[in-house]
Amino acid sequence: MIQLSEVTKAFGVRTLLDGVTWQIGDGERVGLCGPNGAGKTTLLKMLAGLDEPDGGVIAKPANLTIGYLPQDGLTHAGRTVFEEAAGAFQPLLDMKAEMTDIEHRLADPSLPEAEHDGLLSRYADLQDRFRVGDGYSMDLRIATVLRGLGFSPADVDRPAETFSGGWQMRIALAKLLLGRPNLLLLDEPTNHLDLDARNWLEEYLAGYPYAVILVSHDRYFLDAVVTRITDLNLRVLTDYVGNYTKYVAQRDAMLERLRQAKREQDEEVARVKMFIDRFRYQATKAAQVQSRIKLLEKVVPIEVPPERKRIHFTFPICQKSGRTVLELSGVHKAYGSLTVFERVNLHIERGDRLALVGPNGAGKSTLMRMLVGEEAPDTGTRTLGHNVVAEYFAQDEATRLDPALTVYETLEAGSATGMVPAIRNILGGFLFSGDDIYKKAAVLSGGERTRLAVARMLLRPSNVLLLDEPTNHLDLDSKDVLLEALEDYGGTLILVSHDRYFVERLATKIVEVGHGGAQVYPGTYTEFLWSKANHQAAAPGGPSAKPPAGRGPAHPPKPARTAPAAPAPAAQEREARKQVEAERRKKQRAAESLQKRIAELENRIAAHEQEVKTLEATMTGAGFFDDPIASKPVIDRHQRLMWEVGDLMSQWEALQEHAAQEPATER
Repeated sequence: MIQLSEVTKAFGVRTLLDGVTWQIGDGERVGLCGPNGAGKTTLLKMLAGLDEPDGGVIAKPANLTIGYLPQDGLTHAGRTVFEEAAGAFQPLLDMKAEMTDIEHRLADPSLPEAEHDGLLSRYADLQDRFRVGDGYSMDLRIATVLRGLGFSPADVDRPAETFSGGWQMRIALAKLLLGRPNLLLLDEPTNHLDLDARNWLEEYLAGYPYAVILVSHDRYFLDAVVTRITDLNLRVLTDYVGNYTKYVAQRDAMLERLRQAKREQDEEVARVKMFIDRFRYQATKAAQVQSRIKLLEKVVPIEVPPERKRIHFTFPICQKSGRTVLELSGVHKAYGSLTVFERVNLHIERGDRLALVGPNGAGKSTLMRMLVGEEAPDTGTRTLGHNVVAEYFAQDEATRLDPALTVYETLEAGSATGMVPAIRNILGGFLFSGDDIYKKAAVLSGGERTRLAVARMLLRPSNVLLLDEPTNHLDLDSKDVLLEALEDYGGTLILVSHDRYFVERLATKIVEVGHGGAQVYPGTYTEFLWSKANHQAAAPGGPSAKPPAGRGPAHPPKPARTAPAAPAPAAQEREARKQVEAERRKKQRAAESLQKRIAELENRIAAHEQEVKTLEATMTGAGFFDDPIASKPVIDRHQRLMWEVGDLMSQWEALQEHAAQEPATER
């Protein structure tokens, strides 16, 4: 599909790509990885045609369509969200407009017969092309993508310019996905998405029929989407088959082999140099010395990427809090006519690790501010536990840094005395090395400021951490440093994060925020999704099930039993058989209901198509358009039927796909 041949790219004295040869095949989903500043964004821009290589060739087919989503900087104005998204179907919209114009012209009784026949032929051609392009299901496809990316039904009719930068990027992403280019280039597409939208995008891209190249710092997202990882490091591209987890294992093994080869080369070079230095001035060894000098000149030094600095971090000592850390009772919070929380009760105990999840705008940050005491509820009470020392990391924490302080001074100012010796190690772990520590906070980029704010938080003594999007703008290495530190944290942890891997590794309870409430689910995020899907989650304040041991994709939580004594084994077996039989009947009824709905849709589609044929026969009859008043209802009815057929076909396809995915019902 697209091929790079001996491509070179440099900025000043810094070379990003050096004689790179690489290719992407049709339908491949590639994750582009590498350290910050390696040139990932530059490579995407060159593939998109927005930048040119200094040398070499990027070969593309003439009919290749490319869609590129940058990290930020896109804005939309002058149209509603729905109209902006519909712009992806501009050829279909143009056809629709021309068909409408032809309908009006055909209704003109003064139209000459020759022109009438030509327009009728053109209308039939447009109608066929419109139908082949799924034009009649266009509105449904737009609504599906916008809903998947988090837009509510009320949002789609709002002017695009009323949305913030993160939502502007969602609009741009929606247009790209709807346009379905042959090559989709996505630079950090998950930066502005909540967990629900990320999960939806994972499924969408996993089934995308064309090639995808994406840059992402979300390893769970990469694991779920890509089938190949390309590592950009030391000015070359290296391919690894598999997802991100497999890539890490293969890369580490390859680096270990490379380091071993480098050590052996260095030892051999050292031995040769020692021989040369020892016998340089002995005439009997002159030929051997010259031979070894020539040998050294031919040696190509093995280049090894710098080893990532791993830090072993110990949090500063802090007194232990009481058993109850924070409690909200009967909390109500509203902003004008918008009610965010209504009679919320939330109890947090020492050692809890809570992740707040929910769509953007549901109230996660509001709940965090109420928990930390930065914002008071309208009604209800907030109770702070005994000896609680809380440290709060806000979404805008990076903007709260003192711009006059250097990087080192920023950490030194807020650190306990015993933590000062660890400052340089912490800074190295967050990619501040060498003279970087003497930079003023005012000159740091957004990502650097976020890394510095996270490092500052880790050095402050606390027994409760409240983190609101701490991973924004962090690369994968910095996320690993933070993750490893938080896994060893002995206090209470409350976090908001849209990085599923981060949430999965840390949280032991999930708090779903939305619809005016905060529902607690014991267990990991995977168990939370399972509970939601199976409608078996306990209500807030009810008995909580103990999460199974282990991390990562876990087993579904077992519902708590409240009977005073366990039933006898025979009774347990009968109860189990009843549950299995009830579940089988339930699945059978669901399958029968699904097939019934499919049959009903097929009957409706057939009836509509028969009526469409009848109307088309009428419309092609001689003199049909002579009477505009009489012909207009027929034309309108035909148009409505075509839209309805398209909608019914989309529903039928969705049900058929759902039926194909359903497991066979046991007999």
